[in-house]
Parts: sequence; C-alpha cells; structure tokens
Amino acid sequence: MSHYKAVIFDLDGTLLDTSEGIFSSVTYAINTLGLADIPQDVLRTFIGPPIQKSFARVYGMDKEEADRAADVFRNRYKDHDLMLARPYDGMFETLERLSEAGVKTAVATYKRQDYAEKILTGFGFDRAVDAICGSDFAGKLTKKDIIVNAIERLGITDRSQVVMTGDSDNDAIGASEIGVSFVGVTYGFGFSSAKDVEAFSNIGSADSPEGILRYVL
Repeated sequence: MSHYKAVIFDLDGTLLDTSEGIFSSVTYAINTLGLADIPQDVLRTFIGPPIQKSFARVYGMDKEEADRAADVFRNRYKDHDLMLARPYDGMFETLERLSEAGVKTAVATYKRQDYAEKILTGFGFDRAVDAICGSDFAGKLTKKDIIVNAIERLGITDRSQVVMTGDSDNDAIGASEIGVSFVGVTYGFGFSSAKDVEAFSNIGSADSPEGILRYVL
C-alpha cells in the first residue's frame, strides 16, 4: 500500500501538452495589439503561469496593459484554441494505476476554473481524477492556494500523505510552501532535466507519466 494518499497534478506540461493552443492565442494577442514578435524560447514561457503575469514580464507592461493583453488572449483561447492540446502518452494509464492502488488524484492549475473543467472534460480527465481545481477569474490565487484547495477537495488532512507533481518552479515552490512532497516532470515545458528539479525540494524527477509512479506506489 502506498504511503501517499493523494497525488496532485499540474495541467499544462504535466497532464496535457497544451502548447499549440497557447502559442496560437499568444501570437494572436501579440499581432492584435501590435506588440513586438518574440522568439520561440520566450513564447514557451507563457505556458503555465497566469497569462497576465507573462505579458507583464515579457513586455514590461503595467497592470492595466497586462490585463488588456490577457483579455485579448482569453477571448481567442476560449473560443478557438482551448482544445488544441493532447494528453501525454501514458497519462491515463498512470491515473488508472493510482486509482487501482487507492490513491486519490486531483488537478491544480493556473488555468481558470471554467477553462480547466472544459479542457479536462473534453479529453476525459474528469472521469480519471477526483477533483479539478483552477484559478479564479481575477487570477489572484497563487499556486499554493490552488494546491490547498485540491487537498481540501480530496478530504486529506495530513499533508505528508500528498505529492504534487508538475513541470515548473511554480509547482515546486507551491508544494514546498505548504509542506507537501514534490515530483518534478521533465517532459513538459519548465524543467528540462533532473538537474533543474534538484534546485528545489523534491523526492524525485520523472521523464514520463509512468515515471511518477516509482515515487508514489
């Protein structure tokens, strides 16, 4: 029997490769607002964090400008690009293994709650996880807040029984701030190697969804 009672997954770059849709909508916003083009490696940094923070960071925008850019992005994304994504190979099998072992699962994502529910339901993840927790409409929730929401939704009271898994420093820091274990994945968009994960408190790294299981089961 697993020591861990729950595994919480990030969405972008962990459950789903959402790059096609995000790149499309970011590029649309850049063109619509007449912003300078950015290279692919900078475009990749838009995957994961709150979108308004990404625009502010990349373009030096103030809050009003970043919120405007985020609105243009979201209006395009929700209607045209949200479902331009694919589940990572082996992810459904990994979730099934966890369920068979009695381990609860949840999603904790910076995606807005309505977007998270729509995309995960569209790909069938709503039937594979026990809870879906996204961000608020104003984007004020931190990753720590969202992970805490997921833990509460799962009914877990002992945080030592929880593992957070994700592909970015936001996931690692959020897990550390609330005292849950962390497994970094290197097949997404943030961490590219085990060495990247080692910069944060962790119990291991995985280069595939199935690789997560060795630390949990």
